[in-house]
Amino acid sequence: MLNKLKLARVALGLTQEDVARRIGVSRQTVNAMEQAKYVPSTVLALKVAQLFGKPVEELFILEAED
Repeated sequence: MLNKLKLARVALGLTQEDVARRIGVSRQTVNAMEQAKYVPSTVLALKVAQLFGKPVEELFILEAED
């Protein structure tokens, strides 16, 4: 699964720690999501989308092999 999390985060001037604190996860989890090493749960994806004020589909992109 591809994502645009880092672009969205940088556009708002937030650090990984800022995002982690606001969505209730560790900075390492945010880093892993940004690097597409971790696929978030539905609830976590919705929290991320809400934080950035964007639809989930705009932040997370399914690939053919997903």
